[in-house]
Amino acid sequence: MSGATVYILLFRGVGGATQLPTARLREKLAEAGFENAGTYINSGNAYLKTDMPRGEMLKIVAEICKREFGFDKPILALSLAEWRKLIRDNPFPEGEKDGRTLHAFALETAPTADRLAKLEELATGRERFKLVGKVLYLHLPDGFGTSKLAVRADKVIGVTATARNWNTVLKLRELAETATK
Repeated sequence: MSGATVYILLFRGVGGATQLPTARLREKLAEAGFENAGTYINSGNAYLKTDMPRGEMLKIVAEICKREFGFDKPILALSLAEWRKLIRDNPFPEGEKDGRTLHAFALETAPTADRLAKLEELATGRERFKLVGKVLYLHLPDGFGTSKLAVRADKVIGVTATARNWNTVLKLRELAETATK
């Protein structure tokens, strides 16, 4: 697999009633021929290595999830190179001190300017956000749980998205790095 790519998979909407059993997911990804497949915590994170094009890989992963787990929600996939760029492009380095106050939303497409203006209306106090390519960064120094911006951002931006806090972002990079071997 000399031309293989490592992808980080972000499953949208995992948690609460919607679960993806991590051990079985790893097993099914491996059975499908993906190399070095792994998962991270039970909130919809996986990584794998493949020489398949992204679209083909995503189609197979989605089929596995629907057939095996009844999971039929969007899955976003970023290559390890794209993930490293997501980390490098962070416009709020001060948020890295407490990885729970900094979040990266991976977006399927970039939202429109009017959607970003609606987000701006929700930001209060010290809350900030910035769109960089297809990543929306939110820095919420006063916490995620009390933020109207955090709670509503997903719906307001109007595109398929899923967020991870900075601690998870860094851990997924670390784990995906091991899948390159």
